[in-house]
Amino acid sequence: MNTESLAQYLNEYLSVEGFADYAPAHNGLQVEGPTEVSRAAVAVDASEAVIREAVSRGVDVLIVHHGLFWDGQAKLVGPRFRKIRALIEGKVALYSAHLPLDSHPEVGNCAVLCRALGWSPAERFGSYQDRDIGWSCTVDFEREALAHYVGEIVGGPVRLIPGGPERVYRVGVVTGAAANLIPEASLKGLDALITGEGPHHTFHDAMEYGVNALYAGHYATETWGVRALGRHLEERFALEQEFIDLPTGL
Repeated sequence: MNTESLAQYLNEYLSVEGFADYAPAHNGLQVEGPTEVSRAAVAVDASEAVIREAVSRGVDVLIVHHGLFWDGQAKLVGPRFRKIRALIEGKVALYSAHLPLDSHPEVGNCAVLCRALGWSPAERFGSYQDRDIGWSCTVDFEREALAHYVGEIVGGPVRLIPGGPERVYRVGVVTGAAANLIPEASLKGLDALITGEGPHHTFHDAMEYGVNALYAGHYATETWGVRALGRHLEERFALEQEFIDLPTGL
């Protein structure tokens, strides 16, 4: 498959053009590679370790959720230089999709995680610059049991801040670092918010806004989208693909 055609398809499928995101995210093709693609890898992070692994596996394109550009710096020094050099020397293209992948109704982190939990992603929730990123779902759990269940599905520990009711019937799911949505969850009458992580002050937010906050790990909640996207490309284009799993534990 032509690399440019793959990038154009992903841009359209994920609605990358015009999608509100953090300024330095740069969704889309970040580093050019070979003209033709026959093998792809998907991963959460464009870290040095992931890039080295992609090169060693001989893939033509690496598709990630967290790309190279986050600090607004344009200088090619230090780790960024080493990453780009490894991609160019290894002849691997890099494509990144951040919030467009979180939000997507079919292969998005939030929707896929909802379905993995056995819930229907019923209503949109979690606004960022007037674009909804996550979903709310109807459930029926005691809050400690909910935290245990989510941990079983994501494969890791879940930190529960018990700020809301003991029985949970409405839950919002926004993967990654979305604890800032606790006030919105309260406003929309949700009993709990499931996300990856949150800063110190969000403990008090959860307690004061009356919302149970469940922190299930940034990495653990964001493997779902890239894996689903890889399967989608495999089915649609018969593109050989694999998931590079290098968890951070965070």
